[in-house]
Amino acid sequence: MNVSANTLAEPARAPFGDLTGCVAVVTGSSTGIGRAIALEFAAAGADVVVHCRTSVAAARDVVASIQAMGRRSELVVADISAGEHELESFVAQAANVLGGCHIWVNNAGVDLLTGDAAGLGIDDKLRLLFDVDVRGSVLLSRAIGRRFVEQGGGVILNIGWDQADRGMEGDSGELFAASKSAVMGFTRSLALSLAPTVRVNCIAAGWIRTAWGEQAGDAWQARVLRETPLGRWGMPDDIARAARFLVSPDASYITGQVININGGAIR
Repeated sequence: MNVSANTLAEPARAPFGDLTGCVAVVTGSSTGIGRAIALEFAAAGADVVVHCRTSVAAARDVVASIQAMGRRSELVVADISAGEHELESFVAQAANVLGGCHIWVNNAGVDLLTGDAAGLGIDDKLRLLFDVDVRGSVLLSRAIGRRFVEQGGGVILNIGWDQADRGMEGDSGELFAASKSAVMGFTRSLALSLAPTVRVNCIAAGWIRTAWGEQAGDAWQARVLRETPLGRWGMPDDIARAARFLVSPDASYITGQVININGGAIR
């Protein structure tokens, strides 16, 4: 019996990490890690809703870059520290502006190191972190999670910090540990609440060379290399590629996980 090669060939598979046909919302996507995630998702075939609070010009540049790839993109401006009803309205707008939503990334966070908040006192910094990083992630995740359950599927991805559960000295270390530990713990619990319909995971980012890393002094540059076995700073694209995998169908058996993307750092 002659069997042609075409008969034995395996069915064609989509490229690894393919997001064709998906609509993703990435909060805080005008610069840094959020920008890299938005562009990576678009490169993988997704249409992307870009979000910012004040960096409108930079966010519009991201939208234009995504559209230049042949993907759809829209900008939604919103304050993540706003009231619950305003956040519900933001979710509704962001989830519908491109005709649906399949992926939601909670990347927006307070910049205590290079932004306006750097000069605030500890109490004010703590309030901001919990308003945006914690409360924002919780309320937005719950709101989009309900929508995903109703539509029969979806993926939520949060952003944590690899040193939150092992500690780092100093004011910023203490504050970020408190807020990001909350986000990471919430991720695990929400994954149980929304399973099996919705997957929820978290990336715990290590030393990533965003705005602060670019201007950090020699002592910090040396510390990063000393504490990172791979011997370099992480780049926003390193986080973006991991995010692409985690929200894709290729990660369909992964939920409730906090995954360190940190060059192997253990302390």
